[in-house]
Amino acid sequence: MLEEMPLYELRQARGLSQKMLAEVLHVQQPSIAKMEKRTDMYISTLRSHIEAMGGELEIVARFPDGVVKISNFTGLDEAA
Repeated sequence: MLEEMPLYELRQARGLSQKMLAEVLHVQQPSIAKMEKRTDMYISTLRSHIEAMGGELEIVARFPDGVVKISNFTGLDEAA
């Protein structure tokens, strides 16, 4: 896999159609198409999308002197 790609390419690389992903997320296929075109979304929405593809979302900040994983969002779905 590449280090960087848009959501729709990631979904395709994972061998999933929009319809298949919609079934896992219990939404309609047009919702997946709309989300894949967004440039701004809730972290919980992105996390659900990534997890439905079998992945895990991590938020990191990159600085010249290192990388820091942001932990504020860990367990976000469980708290909601």
